[in-house]
Amino acid sequence: MAESVSDTQPQRLEFDADRGSSRSRWIALGLIAALVMWMGSGFVFPAPEAPPETRAEPKPVSVATRKSVAEPVPQIFVAEGQALPDRDTAIRAETGGEIAEVLVDKGTMLEAGEVIGRFVLAEREAQLETAREELSRTQRELNNANTLLEKGVATVDRVRQAQAAVAAARAQVASAEEAVENTVIRAPFAGRLEELQIDTGEYVAAGSDVARIVDNTPLTVAIQVPQQAVRDIKPGLKAEVQFITGETAEGEVVFVGSSANAETRTFRTEISVPNSDGSIAAGISAEIRIPTGEVVAHFISPAILSLGTDGTLGLKTVTEDNRVEFHEVEIVRAETDGLWVRGLPEEVELITVGQGFVNEGEEVAPRAADALDIESVQTAQPQDAETAE
Repeated sequence: MAESVSDTQPQRLEFDADRGSSRSRWIALGLIAALVMWMGSGFVFPAPEAPPETRAEPKPVSVATRKSVAEPVPQIFVAEGQALPDRDTAIRAETGGEIAEVLVDKGTMLEAGEVIGRFVLAEREAQLETAREELSRTQRELNNANTLLEKGVATVDRVRQAQAAVAAARAQVASAEEAVENTVIRAPFAGRLEELQIDTGEYVAAGSDVARIVDNTPLTVAIQVPQQAVRDIKPGLKAEVQFITGETAEGEVVFVGSSANAETRTFRTEISVPNSDGSIAAGISAEIRIPTGEVVAHFISPAILSLGTDGTLGLKTVTEDNRVEFHEVEIVRAETDGLWVRGLPEEVELITVGQGFVNEGEEVAPRAADALDIESVQTAQPQDAETAE
């Protein structure tokens, strides 16, 4: 039997007649009402106000300090130089010819004018004798011309010609005598014969170098002074000289250049050092120390130097009201155990420990470095500094 279409469609269930069908609605309305009452209770019964939270004021950072008093400090210019002989001269042959004898050896200490060697004299002595004979002859002719002129036989022109001949003969004699003198090779000044380039029997041309003489009494030490320091170096200043060989001496500034080297911008300066016995050799290196004056400075350890906000080098001090103050300083002298600096007041309280944790203007708790527990200060400072920020 075939079923009808209406019998196969699903039927909707209705529960309106059920007593429990409206229970869920009442529960939801009850929860909403309870929530509203709970939220509104804060306005009806406000909670007591909590006391405001208080924050403790940060304590000043503890730093170690020491009192520093400025002292007069001599300023010293230090430079490296080279010892040079006072005079170093090549001796040249003033004439040409064969060497007859050499009287000294290389390394000999010579006096001024001492003979080093001689040329062969035979030819020059013959020339001198000839010149003297010629002068004698012309002199006789001049005498005869004057006698004849007095008698009225000779003329004035003849006398003048005889005078000219005498003058020429005298010049020849002087030249021949000089040629003889030039055959002797002499030391131009006192010094050590550093080089000897001639031997007996050797032919030497005029103008050739035959020897070299060096005078290192006194020595001259040459240094180069930078342009920023040249105004402090003046002739007459005393200088301490220490040679690389260990000898020390006191010298004097004798020359300061007035024109700078175009490449190095330095000025050549010379210091004269006594060396009467010649014990200090020329050409060795030397350290020069020239006192240039005095400045008032403080002696500090390099460890307490700080950098300002603009990168300047300085020191941090504590004022009378325990505030940090920064002073730009200039290093005027360095020693093995510390530095001398200027730019500080005459008396200051230097921060020696903790300067890296405080800034200019901050309040600090200064304590003497010898009475302060440095370890506790270093431990506490990062925390204090962080709190201060």
